[in-house]
This record gives sequence, C-alpha cells and structure tokens, in this order.
Amino acid sequence: METNSKIYVAGHRGMVGSAIVRELGRQGYHNLVTRTHKELDLVNQQAVNDFFAAERPEYVFLAAAKVGGIEANRNALADFMYDNMMLEMNVINAAWRNGCRKLLFLGSSCIYPRMAPQPMTESCLLTSELEKTNEAYALAKISGLKYCEFLNRQYGTDYISVMPTNLYGPNDNYHPTHSHVLPALIRRFHEAKVTGAPEVVCWGDGSPLREFLYVDDLANLCVFLMNNYSGNETVNAGTGKELTIKELTEIVAETVGYSGEIRWDTSMPNGTPRKLLDVSKATRLGWSYSTELRDGIRLAYEDFLNNPMRAER
Repeated sequence: METNSKIYVAGHRGMVGSAIVRELGRQGYHNLVTRTHKELDLVNQQAVNDFFAAERPEYVFLAAAKVGGIEANRNALADFMYDNMMLEMNVINAAWRNGCRKLLFLGSSCIYPRMAPQPMTESCLLTSELEKTNEAYALAKISGLKYCEFLNRQYGTDYISVMPTNLYGPNDNYHPTHSHVLPALIRRFHEAKVTGAPEVVCWGDGSPLREFLYVDDLANLCVFLMNNYSGNETVNAGTGKELTIKELTEIVAETVGYSGEIRWDTSMPNGTPRKLLDVSKATRLGWSYSTELRDGIRLAYEDFLNNPMRAER
C-alpha cells in the first residue's frame, strides 16, 4: 500500500477496526474511507454494492462482524450466522466486482475444531467438529475465508485472511451478557470493587486454557500482512502463550484492585478446553507481538475507566 492509497476499513468503530485505523494513521496512511452502521448496513447487498461502485477502494480491511461471548452466541445462533455470512459475502463480492487490489478478512480462532491438536496450525481447519457454543459464528467465518480463497483460485484476486486468538484492549465491548471473557471480567471485578461485594461469581471451573492478544498488536500484524503476505491459507494471530481462565481472573482482580473471594459456578459451560494458536507462520514472515498480558490488561482497564459508556454497549 502507498500512504495515499484509498483504504476502506469496515467496522471502524469496533475494537479491531478502530485499532486498524489507529495503526494505519500511525504508519502515515491518510486516505481512509469509513462508514458507520447507520450510514451503511453491510447486511444490505444493494447498499454495499452502491458504496463500492461509488468509492472504489483499492484496499479493504474487513473487520466488521456481529460478535459476542458464549451466552450471546448460544442464544442467537441464527442471527450470528445470517448477519455475519451476509455482511462478509456482500463486502468481499463487491470488492472483487469493483476492482479492489487487495482485501484482508478477519476471522476468529473459533473456526478451528473443538478438539484440534494443540497448538492449532492453520492446516487443521475443517478436520473435525466445531465447538457447539459458537458453531454458528465459526461457520460464518469459515465461509468468509473460503470465499476469499475461492476468489483467488478462480479469478486471481489477492485476498487474504487472518485468524486472531482472543482479543482485548481499547474500545472493547463490556456488555454484561454480550461481551467476551476478559472484558466481562474487567467489568465484573470493577463493579464488585465499587460496591464492596464480598465475592465475584465466574462461569465454569476456571480450567480452560486461553491465549490473549492485545488488539493494537493485531492491527500491526494486519497492516504488515497487507504489505507482505499473499496466499490462500489463513495466518494465525496470537502470542503463542496461554494461561488458565482461573489465572486470568486472578490477574484481572489484581489489576482492578479487587480483594474479595472468587467463586466458580460449575453449572455454567466452560467452552472449548484449550485454544492455543501455532503462530510460527507469522513468526517466519517476520512478525511478533509486543504487548505482554499484564501490561495489556492494565491498558484495557485504563480505557474502561476513561470511557464509562463502554460498559453500556
């Protein structure tokens, strides 16, 4: 990309999209195109086609998605599948039809099988069944990355995909039921500290292993890949490090300054037992993360405190 290339960031108000906008600005890219959901509904095919025909961006970062944690996913299976598949197909197809030079599609590590060998390599995609609690979202994301691959194979496009691990950081979603585990813990422990609650109840038994990547590190990788990678296979984005949910809760409680009891509700689901990405491909390409987990959680909590409206989303 040239610094004056016309770049469309889909989902620029979300955590990932806003991080990509920050990273592009930091690196000197200044000809950015964005639209809010009110200005452009990506599920509306005609609206998306009209937008691409009028703007004709040279590069597209597709970070828009309908997202949520375990509770949101299992209660809105049809909505998660339909909205994500429609917006992905609309954007990718319109980009191709209007001569987009390169597109980067953002997926999720939930595309990999529930019991995939650990750490999970890019090649384990579609080798066994998915985790049921987020199956609808995963199927939609698999469809998006496969559509990019098939366009490359059939029409010679240069569309790539990135599969990030669990993300966190500035502009995260802290909704009490629709957020992912780390922001949910930040909100829960903060509210417990403010109210003086003697205990905080967490779902499951704390045993699942998870990997977390600071969102600005992901944004840096996305710009790096747009400039340095072409290929049909996706690229994993993570740290290559993992910890238990129990260990994570203890770090969050310490960061927030909560000293009460942590109790585990084992009647609630754990989710996938382990999700660690093999990040050797990104490493071989010349990229590695820079933000350690404790530092990232501190920065995320500062963002939460400085932007109280985040908790209402």
